[in-house]
Order: sequence, then structure tokens, then C-alpha cells
Amino acid sequence: MTWPTALPLIAILRGITPPETLAHVGALMDAGFDAIEIPLNSPDWSLSISAAVARFGDKALIGAGTVLTPEDAMAVASLGGKLMVTPNTDPAVIAQARDCGMYTAIGFSTPSEAFAALKAGAQSLKLFPATIYGPAYIKAIRAVLPKDVPLLAVGGVTPENLHEFIAAGCIGAGLGSDLYKPGQSPEVTRERADAFIHAYRSCHP
Repeated sequence: MTWPTALPLIAILRGITPPETLAHVGALMDAGFDAIEIPLNSPDWSLSISAAVARFGDKALIGAGTVLTPEDAMAVASLGGKLMVTPNTDPAVIAQARDCGMYTAIGFSTPSEAFAALKAGAQSLKLFPATIYGPAYIKAIRAVLPKDVPLLAVGGVTPENLHEFIAAGCIGAGLGSDLYKPGQSPEVTRERADAFIHAYRSCHP
């Protein structure tokens, strides 16, 4: 299994509204991001995902986060979404997303959940919330996971601590409020995106 984009960092645009979507996704892509998640607890998320897919879907992996039901997975796929991110491990949701042809990044917190996700067809795993468990936990989990499974850290990852998670065995991370907060300008999104990309590249000289 391999991560499907050039940069293994997912931009999480939780709380974004449809009128803001294209400007912020554009700013992220200009910085070098190529995986975009719009969580389903954002306002009018279907409009935001549709707009992002229509404008940028040929250049980036765009989809949804906080996908909790098979029906939600089908809805995202119907909009052209190609990425499904969950906060938890639910085999029925994973199976539906795979049936719809989406790439799956599945939330887990224990080894049992990680292996259940992989058995259900997960293509990558995200430890959430990563900063609660910490790099030592990630290193221990990484030792028992198949070596080819992409592992992401999500929850509390910053440009300052990203290197700790990568050193522990993550390929990258999902980036939430330290990258995007509702109401911030596209210029701030670009600045924060640049900081994360610099931090990531510093881990891969």
C-alpha cells in the first residue's frame, strides 16, 4: 500500500463554508498540498465538496472527513469525492467507501481497531488524537503494523512537532486547526500551509 499523492499531508478544512472553499483550496494547492478534506460537520458540506472537486479534482485528492455512515460515504462519492477520512473504525463505512472507489484514511486508537480497519479494507490509518497518545505510542504501534501501511498522525499536529511524529513512524499527518480555522483569510491559510510544508521537507532533506 502506498499513499496516493505526492505530499502525505491532509488539509482539514473543518467549518469552511461554500463561498470560502475555492479560495482556501486554491491557496493550499498553490503551497503544494494535494489532499483536501472537508469534514461533514461543516456548513453545507456537499456544496463545498462539489465546488472543490469541479475546480481542483483533476489536480488533488479531494473528499470528506468525519464520515460516519455508509450513506454519507455514498453521498461523498456521488459528488465526485475520492478521499474518505473517518475519526473511527467502522467496517461497514470502510467497505462502502471502497465499493465507491474512494481512498480511505481510517481513524483508530488501539491495535485492535487498526487491524480491524485493515481487515475491512482500509488503505491507510490515522491515529487520532495523535498528541494524546504521543510519538512513543506511535513507535510501538508501528512495530506491529504491516510495514507498507501508510500511517498518519491527526490531532494537535503543528509545524513544530510534525518531525516527532514522522520520526516515530508516520509518513505524514492530517492538519486541522493549526492549518485552518473558520473565518481566517486565504492569505493566512497559505502562510500556515507553507510552514507545514517547510516542516515536512525538513524531515526529508
